[in-house]
Amino acid sequence: MSAETLLKVEGLGKSFGGVMAVSNVDFELKRGDFLGVIGPNGAGKTTLVNLITGFVKPSRGKVIFNGKDITGRKPYDIANMGVARTFQMVRLFHNMPAYKNLIIPLCSQRVRKLRGGKYGERDDVAIDLLDDMGFERTSNVPYKTAGSLPHGYLKRLDLARALALRPDLLILDELFSGMSMAEVAGVLPIIEKLNTQGLTTIMIEHRLRELFRVVDRVMVLNFGVKIAEGSPDQVMDSDEVKKAYLGVDVEIPRGKPA
Repeated sequence: MSAETLLKVEGLGKSFGGVMAVSNVDFELKRGDFLGVIGPNGAGKTTLVNLITGFVKPSRGKVIFNGKDITGRKPYDIANMGVARTFQMVRLFHNMPAYKNLIIPLCSQRVRKLRGGKYGERDDVAIDLLDDMGFERTSNVPYKTAGSLPHGYLKRLDLARALALRPDLLILDELFSGMSMAEVAGVLPIIEKLNTQGLTTIMIEHRLRELFRVVDRVMVLNFGVKIAEGSPDQVMDSDEVKKAYLGVDVEIPRGKPA
């Protein structure tokens, strides 16, 4: 691994009952990269994320993060090393106020170490983070129970919780899933800001037009196999991608607008 390489996945694979959910996947992320991962339902995208973040142990292969082998380590160990993620189906403390959902990552070993052992006023930090996510701090929204919030706010809260860990690598698993066009339009500037700040990111998404606005390159999975990797335009020009993922008669979205 070069000094700039943050994540290296080597021959990663996982089988469930003889079915290969992920098969011999290789890719590498430099610091500051923004990688989109696409593919049809059942392509192995979330399984790949679960393998990287320790929620599933691989059948074969390695995951090297920041020069260390993290293959098969516990999720909390990997999180404390600087890998944070969101979930396709948000996993929040629904009976707690929204801002209180950020207290656990703000109390983590990682954040304590980065802050020199000093937590500071965690409630204030949580409110600041939610304000950045579009929770109006002057309203009562950050103080409402998470379960009472609309879906779009739950997705923002899940993102805020991941960012509270102050990660080196952020993984977004279908952040836009279930969101309206207006909600997506409200979140996109936040993602673009993270990109310009240089946060290394992997983003799984089915909404390709929105995804291609922010990513540097795209990796395509189909039946657990990587079938293409490159810029959005390069990937969408692949006949194999058109056939396996989009279908030959589908209008192909293009990359970032000029």
